[in-house]
Amino acid sequence: MAERAGVTLTGSERLPELVGLALRENRKRAHLLVSTVLGKHVPQQPAVVHGAGLELGRRVRDLLDPLGGEAVARAVVLGYAETATGLGHSVADGLDAPYLHSTRRPVPGLTPVGGFEEEHSHATSHLLLPADPRLLAGDGPLVLVDDEFSTGTTVLNTIRELHANHPREHYVVVALVDLRGPADRRRLADTAAELGVRLDLVALADGGVELPADVLDRAERLIAEAGPAPEPPAAPAAPLVRVDLDWPAGLPDGGRHGFTREHRARLEAALPGLAERLAAAVDPDGAVGADRARVLVLGFEELMYAPLRLADALAERLPGGTDRVHYSTTTRSPVLAVDDPGYAIRTRLAFPAHDDPADDSSRERYAYNVAPGTDPARRFGTVVLVVDDTADTPALHEGERALLGQLRRVTDRVVLAVLPSHRPTAPATPAAPARPLYGPEFSSYRADEVAWLLKDLTGVDLEAPTEEREEAVQSGGAHYAESLPVEYQPSPEYQELFHQALRVSARRIALAVGTVAETLLRERGPGLVLASLARAGTPVGILIRRWLAAGHGLDAPHYAVSIVRGRGIDPAALRYLDAHHRAADVVFVDGWTGKGAITRELAEALAGTGFDPDLAVLADPGRCVRTFGTRDDFLIPSACLNSTVSGLVSRTVLRSDLIGPDDFHGAKHYTELAGADVSGAFLDTVADHFADVRAEALAAAERFLAPEHAEERAPDWAGWAAVERISAEYGIDSVNLVKPGVGETTRVMLRRVPWRVLARRGAGADLDHVRLLAAQRGVPVEEVDDLPYSCVGLIHPRYTRGATGASGTAVLTKES
Repeated sequence: MAERAGVTLTGSERLPELVGLALRENRKRAHLLVSTVLGKHVPQQPAVVHGAGLELGRRVRDLLDPLGGEAVARAVVLGYAETATGLGHSVADGLDAPYLHSTRRPVPGLTPVGGFEEEHSHATSHLLLPADPRLLAGDGPLVLVDDEFSTGTTVLNTIRELHANHPREHYVVVALVDLRGPADRRRLADTAAELGVRLDLVALADGGVELPADVLDRAERLIAEAGPAPEPPAAPAAPLVRVDLDWPAGLPDGGRHGFTREHRARLEAALPGLAERLAAAVDPDGAVGADRARVLVLGFEELMYAPLRLADALAERLPGGTDRVHYSTTTRSPVLAVDDPGYAIRTRLAFPAHDDPADDSSRERYAYNVAPGTDPARRFGTVVLVVDDTADTPALHEGERALLGQLRRVTDRVVLAVLPSHRPTAPATPAAPARPLYGPEFSSYRADEVAWLLKDLTGVDLEAPTEEREEAVQSGGAHYAESLPVEYQPSPEYQELFHQALRVSARRIALAVGTVAETLLRERGPGLVLASLARAGTPVGILIRRWLAAGHGLDAPHYAVSIVRGRGIDPAALRYLDAHHRAADVVFVDGWTGKGAITRELAEALAGTGFDPDLAVLADPGRCVRTFGTRDDFLIPSACLNSTVSGLVSRTVLRSDLIGPDDFHGAKHYTELAGADVSGAFLDTVADHFADVRAEALAAAERFLAPEHAEERAPDWAGWAAVERISAEYGIDSVNLVKPGVGETTRVMLRRVPWRVLARRGAGADLDHVRLLAAQRGVPVEEVDDLPYSCVGLIHPRYTRGATGASGTAVLTKES
């Protein structure tokens, strides 16, 4: 890495003992820190791996002890998937604390209590799915564990998300190595001061990574020069033995849904018996031959801790096991393998994912340093593969590239141990589900046009000034869905812009509606059930329903449902839809995509439910869905207004004191705004163009469905990449503060504290209303090149009460 890529490590003496370097096959980050004590990429003695976590846990205990025994007793540990799940669990062992790790595996019926993004990762979205939500609801110290601490962005995302729901006074960040630069150290301190919390960091070593300016280009060239990883040489298949470990009933296999002190005691008591069964399978004759002297226990992605403890217990059972038994796990991360003693990743086995993942089923998985390569001394005589029952699928067993088949070519004996995946009991379906709301009692839409799967909160005082809401959200004092912004009342000048925009774009919207409707009809059949994402998606759902009625005589049911970023889709609404319709017939509808956060939220929430997560939108400038009317970023006039173009219905609200487990998410009906309501006029103006665009819509749908145009529909997430680039260029910690597209930018101007607007150079009348709002709020509009959207709205990234003046207009300072 130093000679070929120009990447070097600097820092404390212990650093080279803990990590090496390798090249990622990832354009987001070229280098990979390869830990020698984590048990992920490099096989290591299990006592060393567990011991590193225990040492960190004891250091945290030493940090908390002076604060009183109560601080230690109330501490909770949170680890990061997938790399640090075992490390975090080991830290929790050293602290004797309850443990939870994030996961990328959704569970049907289990609503996430939070989520966050790991922006440099291949699979960025993390879910928090404790079986008991009270695990994260305490006020004791929260200990966050990752394998490395390089910039702090992931940790900051997590702390902000969790602090918004359950504020606490003390956070402790734990990592094997701390490689932050001075700017990142200041950023963490600034965040602690902003939130008013204590934030400590504990690591075994610190230092830095020195990268040449062209490191991404160098890495790309080196990977291209290396070519594909060599296949293991042909060899007879080694015997495969399946062992039943008799895992204790009800004992979680890890911390995906929480692991308590009681669980820890049960596991410690069970480990000797589990190891005895495993040893009998590894060495059925009671004496392992020389050709099987080395044993590898191989875990599976997030399933790191149980295989680690089994490996440690096995080492105690086998003669000489301390030196002979090693441990590592499979991973999602693609890394360049070079069979050279001076490089951390010597060999690579690549195989298909075998757990039917909800997020990226087509991606390969990898096992590093398992095959011996050119060094016979590195050969493992026996490989014990430990997976959970979710991953024990035909893809694990069948085919030349399957993991078990490849393992049988590089060792003399393969032992398969399958643990029962812990499945928390999902909330029971209520006997009498909540009932929909209809207009005109709720909303100004006709009763036959939409059924609102919402709880009426019209009499509840939920509005707060925009500046106060922004401060509360960014400081972690509240989630954005716990209150409502004061409804913006447009000036006569702004209302005229809306009507002008509607006149100009109505035909274009009608064509997009027809294209989506005809595509859905051909792909999903005439039994369509429309579920629009309230509230921006609801006018779109009504328009699609009108198209199907006018052109095909169909009376498609249409419901409006709530989805909240970080909280998922309304589970009560899903239960209602599932009880009244076939899940496969339900199509989720929205107006447009921005960077794709709601697209991801929907896919994660629906995984394993039977509902199709394919979101249908009129405009997809973020390029993150496959069912759309256009990918142009143009003004859909309904984005210009709030409730007065959406049936006089507010944003949706999710707050535990208002919404019970069997309730729909809530919303308000603003009857007092009826005089300004243009909801019906918007629908009628667009629908008047249906006949004119019908032939074009039919042709567009046929083109989308032709096999030769399949690539045109495939999402490439270019919008998300642009948002990440803008976040980096403007020094914004969270991608949630970057709102791309004309629709999302409008929302920033109406509901949030805007910082600035980036406008694509030469963008025309589609941005007139944005420019007007920017002028009214004192927000600068910058014209930029190479912008895939018409515009991007930036929320003020370091918001305080001083970020706006008395008039509510933005105050620009040198710092901002």
